[in-house]
Amino acid sequence: MSDGLVDRYADFLASHPLAVVLGVLLLTGAVGAGAALGATPEDGGIGQFETESEARAAADEIERDYPSDDAIVSQVVVRGDDPLSKASLLESLRLQQSMREDAAINETLRESGGVVGLENVVATAAYYEDRAGGGGPPPAPPTLDEQVDALESRSDDEVAALVDRVLSGDANAPGAGDANPLQFLPSSYEPGDATADARITFVFQVDDSGADADPRAAWDAQLAIEERVEERFADAFVFGQGIVDDASTRAVGDSFAIITPVALVLVLLALGVAYRDVVDVLVSVLGIATVLVWLAGVQGWLAVPSSQLLIAVPFLLIGLSIDYSLHVVMRYREAREGDLRTDDDHVGRRDPTAATRLGVAGVVFALGAATVSTGIGFLSNVVSPLAAIQDFAVLCAAGILATFVVFGALVPALKLLVERLLARAGFDREQSAVGLDAGVVNRVLGAIVSLARRAPVAVVVVALLLGAAGAYGATGIDTEFNQADFLPEDAPDWAKTALPDAIAPGEYDVRENAAYLGDNFAQRGDGARADVLLRGEVTDPAVLDALDDASANADGDGTLVVRGDGRAAVDGPHTLLRSVAAENATVAAAVDERDDDGDGLPDRDVAAVYDLAYDAAPDRASEVLARDDDGSYASARLVVSVAGDAAAQSVASDVRAFADSVAADAPVTAVATGGPVITAVLQDALLETLVEAFAVTLAVILAFLVGIYWVRHGLPDLGVVTIVPVLIALAWLLGTMRVLEIPFNSETAVITSLAIGLGADYSIHLTERIVEERRRHADLDDALVAAVTGTGGALFGSAVTTASGFGVLALALSPPLQRFGLVTGLAIAYAFVACLVVLPCVVVLRERYLGAFARGSRAATGD
Repeated sequence: MSDGLVDRYADFLASHPLAVVLGVLLLTGAVGAGAALGATPEDGGIGQFETESEARAAADEIERDYPSDDAIVSQVVVRGDDPLSKASLLESLRLQQSMREDAAINETLRESGGVVGLENVVATAAYYEDRAGGGGPPPAPPTLDEQVDALESRSDDEVAALVDRVLSGDANAPGAGDANPLQFLPSSYEPGDATADARITFVFQVDDSGADADPRAAWDAQLAIEERVEERFADAFVFGQGIVDDASTRAVGDSFAIITPVALVLVLLALGVAYRDVVDVLVSVLGIATVLVWLAGVQGWLAVPSSQLLIAVPFLLIGLSIDYSLHVVMRYREAREGDLRTDDDHVGRRDPTAATRLGVAGVVFALGAATVSTGIGFLSNVVSPLAAIQDFAVLCAAGILATFVVFGALVPALKLLVERLLARAGFDREQSAVGLDAGVVNRVLGAIVSLARRAPVAVVVVALLLGAAGAYGATGIDTEFNQADFLPEDAPDWAKTALPDAIAPGEYDVRENAAYLGDNFAQRGDGARADVLLRGEVTDPAVLDALDDASANADGDGTLVVRGDGRAAVDGPHTLLRSVAAENATVAAAVDERDDDGDGLPDRDVAAVYDLAYDAAPDRASEVLARDDDGSYASARLVVSVAGDAAAQSVASDVRAFADSVAADAPVTAVATGGPVITAVLQDALLETLVEAFAVTLAVILAFLVGIYWVRHGLPDLGVVTIVPVLIALAWLLGTMRVLEIPFNSETAVITSLAIGLGADYSIHLTERIVEERRRHADLDDALVAAVTGTGGALFGSAVTTASGFGVLALALSPPLQRFGLVTGLAIAYAFVACLVVLPCVVVLRERYLGAFARGSRAATGD
């Protein structure tokens, strides 16, 4: 946008403000009409994508060759003084009865084995002991009512003795299925102990919502189960995706109930201090509201589903709107009061029309350049394979464009109409821009200019050293992705006691419960299970020995769940043979005949034993052994229990280490796969994509800045000067994230794009103002004073306001909102400091070594 085009635009806006206002309002109505369409029926998640990998191929093979369990799993954990007592076990059985009696819950439970816990194993053992020695075929497995009766008929001591027999493996409970009773107890439990700290019951649910829809019925049932658990037990909890989803939703709502009034007060207070004028505050607030109308309309027209990530977009646009508004209003005030010098050396106050013309001409190019660079910063995320991040990028870019239209056209035109109306009413409004009046802000800005004049080298060296330290720290930043980091945290005590009941937050123990589960139990479900696919000579006896050794030597401090006997909770062919042999005499005899070392596993003719196990327990055998059409064994599968609250990358590393230890001692290949492993692979691929997008973004913004400064001023090196503070601020931000232990993953990588967008915005405004003032002043010092105290004041007001607005998100109960607020607040603060402190010093050094801007020349004036 050349000076001539800028001047013509400013002249048109100042001459026809009503037409501009009506035109933008009509356009707003057309765009905003999309809000009536609403979002898609289902809220959007973060999205899914796939990438080619060894783990993905192994997962596809497992899905093809092994039976899949599509059950939705939730867990009921009972704690207390004695969770193994008769009273506690009976209460769990009665809980199961109440679940079956509730139609809404019962229809989501798997018909067979919908609820399985230690209470079922013990009650089933009691049922069969009552019928032992009667002759004839074994009775059918007991119903839930029969289990309750069997347990009620025994005394407390008799139940305690039965529990001891069940846990030691001595109880005769053929109807208990293949349930290992130790799986329902904490990993710290040691066989033979009479008590335990807790026990777990698994609830298996089904839902016909479809593969692409959330299982709402099952999730609602989990909430209903939670109510019943709280009624029956003093210390117990339910954990499942429905519980997590409900807690996360409530946490976001509670967070905004706490944050919104605080943020509103802070923003209005900051605007009030910056503007010191009700009219300007109201005009700015109207502009912000108009931008949000555009956002809602674009989201509706594009049918973009809501997602947790999109919560950030309105906050971003509010912050950017405040920044643009301050630049527009402060530049108008400079022109109105005669503080803004022009080539005609005008002295004294200007009328509102002339002030608007001069103010818009002085700021609209910088706004446009900032819009393009900031938009590029966010559009870089379009390359993400995740739909939610693509939507985030598109809505951010559209909102940034809307912000430019509103504050580059509507707000200055509307302000001019209001100023004319007030002038006709006899109000003589004298308002100075922030930073120009004598005061703290003016003194600070003056000190910055003085520092740039006296010690530019020292400032740049210190900034670069800190940037280098930040960049070095960033090399060791945590890049792991942990789903537990997204679980809401409980509110601080002050929030529960000091806030009115209407906005007081609820109780959130889901994060604590997830950690307890991960530390104590082998959980069920995709997030707590990984797989290892074995290919090759899976019937070689060395495979069974390798599995046994790897399970016995697992690292107890890692993410693999270790049972009370010290062995990793890994199910595979070795555990299959032992469990089936314990129930089937034929399989037991075959194993004994071929067991040369007494470890309970065959040391020869393994294929024949596998055949017998298949005949005795085909369902269980098919879960860990895959047979070809000719009956030969093509592969084996290991099911590895892992900590459900551990980072995906940590789980993947430990599972791969386990797989490698197996493959090292057996003639097979072992590939780690399963939910957490694939998540780690995808997150690493996604992060790599985002980092590449960062690099492309910086290159494109640099090329854009070099181009516009070359075309507009004949000074392409100013593009490099402008981008330097952006890079320094980004390095500071990444280094701080390392110090604060904030991971740099696919979530925070999106957030840190703010550092690029806002940093470029601030730098463009100040660079453009320095060039403008240098064109009018013979001395660089005078140009820096005029630029820094003028535009610097607007930047200061913008940074304080937006950092305060974003910073209050650190009070949120939702960790993603906390991280968003903290990282964004740091990005704004660092971008402001780097722009106001480093950029003037770089400009001084640039002029010192490359020569002064060509004052009055064709390059400088744009003529």
